Amino acid sequence: MVAAALAIALAQAAGGRLNNDFTLPGSPSQRAQELLARDLPAHRGDTAYVVLRSLTPLDSGANRRTVARLVRAVGSLDRVTGVQGPFAPAAPQLSADGRTGFVVVQFNALADTLPAGAVKALIATAKRFSHPGLTVALGGAPIEQVVSAAPGFVEAVGVAAAVVVMLLAFGSLAAMALPIVSAILGVGLGFGILVGLSHLIAVPTFAPEVMGMIGLGVGIDYALFVVTRYRESLAAGLPPREATVRALQTAGRAVLLAGSMVVIALSGLFVVGLGFMDGLALATIIAVALVLTAALTLLPAFFGFLGRSIDRFTVLNRRGRTGPGGGERGIWGSWARMVRARPAAFAAGGVAVLALLAVPLLSMRLAFSDAGNDPPSLTTRQAYDLLAKGFGAGFNGPLLIAAELHGPEAQATVLRLATALRATPGVASVAAPQFNRSASAAMLVAYPTTAPQSAQTASLVRRLRERVIPRGTAGGGVAAYVGGETAAGVDTSAYLSNRLPLVIAAVVLLAFVLMMAVFRSLLVAAEAALMNLLVTGACYGVIVAVYQWGVAERLLGASAAGPIDPWIPLMIFTIAFGLSMDYEVFLLSRIRESWLRSGDNAGAIGHGLRESGRVITAAAAIMVCVFGSFVIDDPLRVLDVFGFGLAVAVLLDATIARMAIVPAVMHLLGPANWWLPSWLARRLPALDPGGTPETPALAQVQPLPRV
Repeated sequence: MVAAALAIALAQAAGGRLNNDFTLPGSPSQRAQELLARDLPAHRGDTAYVVLRSLTPLDSGANRRTVARLVRAVGSLDRVTGVQGPFAPAAPQLSADGRTGFVVVQFNALADTLPAGAVKALIATAKRFSHPGLTVALGGAPIEQVVSAAPGFVEAVGVAAAVVVMLLAFGSLAAMALPIVSAILGVGLGFGILVGLSHLIAVPTFAPEVMGMIGLGVGIDYALFVVTRYRESLAAGLPPREATVRALQTAGRAVLLAGSMVVIALSGLFVVGLGFMDGLALATIIAVALVLTAALTLLPAFFGFLGRSIDRFTVLNRRGRTGPGGGERGIWGSWARMVRARPAAFAAGGVAVLALLAVPLLSMRLAFSDAGNDPPSLTTRQAYDLLAKGFGAGFNGPLLIAAELHGPEAQATVLRLATALRATPGVASVAAPQFNRSASAAMLVAYPTTAPQSAQTASLVRRLRERVIPRGTAGGGVAAYVGGETAAGVDTSAYLSNRLPLVIAAVVLLAFVLMMAVFRSLLVAAEAALMNLLVTGACYGVIVAVYQWGVAERLLGASAAGPIDPWIPLMIFTIAFGLSMDYEVFLLSRIRESWLRSGDNAGAIGHGLRESGRVITAAAAIMVCVFGSFVIDDPLRVLDVFGFGLAVAVLLDATIARMAIVPAVMHLLGPANWWLPSWLARRLPALDPGGTPETPALAQVQPLPRV
């Protein structure tokens, strides 16, 4: 607790250095940026836009003088290397009606390396010129780096919902409080570490929210399983010290294994090889590792203080109801009998539902969402809307064409290329080329007709690179590259789309091997991997239907329909895969304990469902509440999509997959569930998921059956 308090205090004092650096090293857009930095240093940084909207034409006397003062004031700011007003003759910066215009502000560095103070000074300076007849809004990558909506109450909503779920599950205020306190302290310590790491590696601005979302959900779940087993041991008559040992030998081992699987799954993100994905992976790994550590160290320390008082302050008249399933006649006992009676129907029905939900996945489009998805209260969204209304949505994502010139005919080639660009379908306008003093490099700015996140804009970027630029520069001594924020997003999206299958294959293979080692079974491991893939596919399908197709948009309060940010499927897969393996471990560890005692496959499956059904569904309900709360009040669309996707994945996994399909398939397979080839068994390490069963007679005298 002292470590968490110190880490938070130091983080607040030092401050973070979060940034959204989505560039892809070696890509055409990155080559364009490097060329500008080398040969056109005045344009090596990112640009911001001051958008002006007046009730009267901007070039009228009073407005023109105001704009001139604004341009002079902005041009004198630190880190600003150039300002181009809306009346420049060579630039399309004034709308057809003359009432909308924009000022281009050139910084001397990229947005992720600019000091926040320099950007905030620009915002404050430009906003001073706003008055009832003149609207001023700012956009561009530097502005998006420092402007964000006020945080909502999402974490509070998730924690409050978790409190209600655990009160219903435990019936004790003391037992309810322990998992929440444990998770919050783990997340707090992780926050302090993440702020320190942000000075060393690229950490996206939304990484702390992702860390909080994952840390709270996972941490409460892990502590919930340990607390449940501790109370069961107390109810069985063990003294507190022995009950703590038993809880850690059983639930503690399962939690450690489950947390390790989550970390293994998240480690698959390092295969991507992008800086911001490494930052996201580290943020979530730190969160999981610390809440796991808290569940295995801090929680037993709390047991030492509370002893049998963990059942104090009982509410809902649930004292003594420590059994998770209520016995043979409880809800989960009845469910276990139903699955045992009709395993084929439950397996086929569950698979059919998940497959149907996965159908929209076939049309998923990955692209970075633009400022048009920001909350309307933000100046970035206001600037986006003003530009879209005055010029067209494409002016929010200009394409920078950087050209390297060789030979005397190169300048004429650049002019010919500008003409070809203007004639290209999908290009609204092209500014006059800008040459450096030595005429060795040039820059052209092309404005698309469609929004930065649009599929047509991505197609335009590819068409320019593959056809228009090669034809326009053929034999003219010019090498040109399409860059800018929009082109960089297209490059990174394509790269992440191609890496997604590799990440999935790496994570599934690692988890498959680990599951074989833990449960000494080939078929159980294969079934777990296939179920996770099916659940993830269904989750992707629901996300596409809601956020890309726009289904249930008003019901969920979602922003306008648009593409799925390319990092989201990667993160959802790794996290959902790890969490689903958690539930698999918790369920199968109970089934395996009973199997080793009795050798009765069907009886062991029923015992596992009765003993773990209620606690797994309670844990899943907590996760759904924590993840789903980000849909309720989080201002960032990416976190809406991310939280909603994880909530759907957990809900489908804990209900259809783990409570229906898995036990049904295990009934159909019979004793073959526990088959492992002898040659493979000798080569795999023996990992015990839940400690030694109380009466391991079968494990001692009877070998596992072979098929």
